[in-house]
Amino acid sequence: MPQNPASAPSPENFPATLSRWLLAVGLGSLLLRFWLAVRFPVSGDEALFYWWGVYPDWGYSDHPPMVGWLIALMRSTLGDSLWSIRLPAVLLPLGLGAALWWALKPVDRVRAAWAVLFFWLAPLNWLNMLVTTDTPLIFWSVLSVAALLRAERRAQLDRAAYGLYALSGLFLGCAFLSKYFSVVLGLTYLVYFGLYRRDRLAGLGLLVLCALPGPAINIAYNLSHGWSNIMFNVYNRNEDAVFEWRKPLMYLGMMAYLITPAALWLAFKHRQALRQTAKTQRLLACLVLVPLLFFTLLSAKKVIGLHWVLSFYPFGFAFLAFALPADKLKTCAKGLAVFAGLHVAVVGVLYLGTLDDWKSTKLYPQIIRSYKTAEILQQVQSPGVVLMAESYTAASIYGFERRQYMPVFGVGRFHARQDDMLVDFSVYQGKTVRVITSDAPRLEEFKPYFETVTVLSFMQSGVPLYAVEGTGFNYEAYRQGVLGKAFRLFYNIPSWLPMTGCPFCERYCGQVRCPR
Repeated sequence: MPQNPASAPSPENFPATLSRWLLAVGLGSLLLRFWLAVRFPVSGDEALFYWWGVYPDWGYSDHPPMVGWLIALMRSTLGDSLWSIRLPAVLLPLGLGAALWWALKPVDRVRAAWAVLFFWLAPLNWLNMLVTTDTPLIFWSVLSVAALLRAERRAQLDRAAYGLYALSGLFLGCAFLSKYFSVVLGLTYLVYFGLYRRDRLAGLGLLVLCALPGPAINIAYNLSHGWSNIMFNVYNRNEDAVFEWRKPLMYLGMMAYLITPAALWLAFKHRQALRQTAKTQRLLACLVLVPLLFFTLLSAKKVIGLHWVLSFYPFGFAFLAFALPADKLKTCAKGLAVFAGLHVAVVGVLYLGTLDDWKSTKLYPQIIRSYKTAEILQQVQSPGVVLMAESYTAASIYGFERRQYMPVFGVGRFHARQDDMLVDFSVYQGKTVRVITSDAPRLEEFKPYFETVTVLSFMQSGVPLYAVEGTGFNYEAYRQGVLGKAFRLFYNIPSWLPMTGCPFCERYCGQVRCPR
């Protein structure tokens, strides 16, 4: 990677104040994340992914398997507690900072340290301690880039360079087994090598070869599971993908927030320095510009979630650290620190309050469900009665509290079709079922599937909650009514996709591919 005159190698010892900044920010943010991990109740996504760790597999309904493997590892080593499951997310920024430092220090030790500091000062790295599919995606993506950056520093394509290219590819394959957004990282590599490093296509070839086991595992899983990942990510979740002006505008606003006001202003003010750095730090520039362009184009029809861009987030701060004039680095750090401090102050104020402070907000029912889960279940559960919920989020949270998988009653949505993999509703034939709902239920939606239905109502911390009690569950009626509708909505699997298995279809019609 060519040297940038504006960021030439610095002396071996960087300023002591910078070391103190790194220590204070790294330790302070770690302690806050750990405190939040212990205090904050389980989120709906975390509760869903928890069951992926309870039932380890080569894949899951929505995504590849890496987060399930990670949770299974934490459960087996540190125990079945929320803090142990969240520990990888708590430690993640430290690991990413170490990877950035290892990757960039051969270019410039001081600038590499500033890159780590900028990244650690981002508010998300103070507050985010939720373990999601993005946790392993970000980890493996940054490791892949770090290995590639080190490979590109090798003057010759020697054994060490080839080893680093192979390592980068292996990590890219692991990122693919975390989430499909890793494809954007692969696209970035192709753009970089195609534009700037055609002399090292052999290294790219080895990288791709070493990444292939990840997609191979995922394809094998999808073949035997009705292409569930493809149906979710390509078809079912994109049926309403139409252009709306609000979508790109929301994306621009989100990116301005993630970059932070201070960094955004300095980047604009010193845009000429950024352009000059892009000519010398080409891989870093591609890691910033290619994903930005990709998600900008995608935002024309899709709402880009904040978490979609996080696997590229560290490289924006690294690029800024190498581009800004030396006398502006501390200014940027101070601006980032103020922005992060505002977020920490807000969190402190929120935790000084009580749940009653939220009573007048629309969020209050969800807050009660999260903080008073055990009390809600105590009111509704009864010996011999099967508990279910009306939605995947509620079912996952209640099931996590009980440490017993809770099925979803009804068709549900395209999200989280893991029920279709795990639950055989025929085992509930003739049983009494209670379906917890957040709103007053419409009994006509339940009557076809039971001999009798009644509504149970109860209060929890001022929030009205309901349950439908149905006696004599009729599986055949449920199969035709609910499972049949789910099949028509979510299992319109293209005929050109080969299949060796489909758990839902095999249970629904007894065949690998049900006739439509």
